[in-house]
Amino acid sequence: MTEQFLTALDRELAAQSETARPVTTLFIGGGTPTHLPPPQLARLLPIARRFFPLADSGEFSIEANPADMNEERAAVLAEFGVTRVSLGTQSFSDRKLKVLERDHDAAQVARAVELSRQFAKSVSLDLIFAAPDETLADWEYDLAAAIALQPDHVSTYGLTFERGTAFWSRRMKGELVELPDERQREMYLLAIDRLAAAGLEHYEISNFARPGRRCRHNEVYWSADEYFAAGPGAARYVAGSRETNHRSTTTWINRVLSGQSPVAESEVLPPKDKAREALMLGLRRTSGVDCAAFAGRFGYSIESLLGPALTKLLELGLLKRENDALRLTRDGLLLSDAVFAEFLRR
Repeated sequence: MTEQFLTALDRELAAQSETARPVTTLFIGGGTPTHLPPPQLARLLPIARRFFPLADSGEFSIEANPADMNEERAAVLAEFGVTRVSLGTQSFSDRKLKVLERDHDAAQVARAVELSRQFAKSVSLDLIFAAPDETLADWEYDLAAAIALQPDHVSTYGLTFERGTAFWSRRMKGELVELPDERQREMYLLAIDRLAAAGLEHYEISNFARPGRRCRHNEVYWSADEYFAAGPGAARYVAGSRETNHRSTTTWINRVLSGQSPVAESEVLPPKDKAREALMLGLRRTSGVDCAAFAGRFGYSIESLLGPALTKLLELGLLKRENDALRLTRDGLLLSDAVFAEFLRR
């Protein structure tokens, strides 16, 4: 199936390339491409670059599993110009990694970082907190171990239990117990403080970076700019239209190879909904949203979009307005889902 996958990806990108242009960022992930054997990885990497040439000083990111990173794969990534590696570290605790169903250990993370630094300008570590039975001390150990590797970027995510996933099923069976909200908030705040003290700027709700090492690809999303995407489950936003491919790999391959559209869902947001979504995305960044620039770009003031909800959120101390910029407060970061829910009630 891997060969069919690569052929289908090539065809889908060829179809999109009619409207493509040089890009400042490429990202291969949303799966773990480093699972591929080196020869097939060497087929995958140039496909996107062929149809979407990378501009000078562009960022070429790839997601990688620490257990997969070896000298042969690293050589392939270097050969095709990967500049940023995002390692799915999750934890440095063997016990926690077992709970999270990961196949690597702390030593493999350190080796993966070492290999990545040989060719990549930026190395990022993804960490998960609030695993079942995890203590604040456990999480502090993970943060300290990550900081010791001197990453350029760190992403921290609370463990979520989504319906239909293995974690959800294990929770329903009583095998896993979700941590109390207060414990999760303590862990999030600890990450903010520890990573900031280590010199990583907290620039988005879940993301921290050293100067000049922000994830440029994700900043495209948070700026509500256009982006192309291909593959099973891929979501793209081009010319005001949002499209999502079929999530089933088999369905996606069969449709592309038979000349059918792989798109499962498509929508064009009305202007006001588009503005409201852009506001939510922009507020994910700790710098917030420039109110005047926002109104000039989308044609709606923030006041007209939020109405009384804006006053309520300001009074509750979840949002603050300074120098005509609106941003989440520290409390607002903790309750960002609730803040954004207020937007959707309008």
